[in-house]
Amino acid sequence: MTVEHACARAVHKPWGKTDLRPWSEVHENVPIGELWFERVDKDAPAPALLLKLLFTSEPLSIQVHPDDAFARSMGLPHGKNEAWYIVAATGGAHIALGLKKPLTHSQFRSSIKDGSIATLMAWHAVRGGDAIHVPAGTIHAIGAGLVIAEVQQRIDVTFRIFDHGRKRELQIDDAVAAANLAPAELQKIPSFLAPGRSLLLTDPHFVLEHFDLSSESKWTLRAKCETWLLVLNGHAGVGSVNILPGEVLFVEDDRVEIMAGSAGLKGLVAYAAPAPDPDLLRSANVSDLGRADLAKEGT
Repeated sequence: MTVEHACARAVHKPWGKTDLRPWSEVHENVPIGELWFERVDKDAPAPALLLKLLFTSEPLSIQVHPDDAFARSMGLPHGKNEAWYIVAATGGAHIALGLKKPLTHSQFRSSIKDGSIATLMAWHAVRGGDAIHVPAGTIHAIGAGLVIAEVQQRIDVTFRIFDHGRKRELQIDDAVAAANLAPAELQKIPSFLAPGRSLLLTDPHFVLEHFDLSSESKWTLRAKCETWLLVLNGHAGVGSVNILPGEVLFVEDDRVEIMAGSAGLKGLVAYAAPAPDPDLLRSANVSDLGRADLAKEGT
C-alpha cells in the first residue's frame, strides 16, 4: 500500500531547454530534455511504467523501439510501447508517426543512409490536448516547440535512425529489424468514461486517462495497480500534501481522498492495466452521495 509525492530527475538532452517554467523550477546551464518522475522510496521494486515530461527546443531524432519479442531476443526484459499527451505546443509544432507509404527493408535501409527518411515520414501538426499512441515498432519523431507528457514501458532502449547532424550513434541494423515499415494505425478519439474521467487511449501495458475535477469537489482514487497522476492545471489536496501543476502523485494498492482546489484540477493519469478500471475514481461530494442513497432506496 503506497501513496507518494513523486520526485523528478532531470535528464540532459541536446534538444532540450534550460528553462522549464512553469512546469518545473529546475534551471541549469545545459539543456534539459526530460524530467523523469521517480518513486521516493529508492528501495521499492522498480515500477512497470515511466512517466516523463519532455521539453523540445529542437527536433528529436527519428527512431523506433523494439516490441517485447524483439527486445527479449536481445536479452532485454521487454520492449517499449509509449504514448504522448501534448501539454503545450507552439504554432506549427509537429510530430511524425509511421511512414507515408509502405517501404521494403531495402528501401528503408537506403533512406536511412541517404537521409531521405525524414521526407518519407508522416508528419502531423499537433496542439495542446492531443493524445498519440506510439506502439513498439512505429517509426516516430517529435518536433521542436513542444511540452509532452510521455508514459512508456519502463526501459531505456531506442534505435536511432536520423539525428539532424548531431553525430550521435545510429542503430540501423536493429531499427531495420524492429520497425513496422508502413503507415501508423489511426489514432482513437478520446471518450467519456465517467464523471471527471475521459479515456485517452489503451495499450496492452497501460491505460491513459484525463481527469477534469470541478472546483472544490471531493473524490476517492482507488488504485489497484501502480498509478501516476500528473497535475496539468489547478491543484488538489491529497491528505496533508498539496499537488500543483507539473507535480506527480504515485499510488499503488491504496486509496486516497482528493480535494480539488478553487480552480479545480485537470490531470493526466496512467496506470499499469490493459483496460480501464471502472472503480478508479469515485465522487465523494455530499450531493452525489445523497443521490446515490436515493437511487438505492428506489431499487
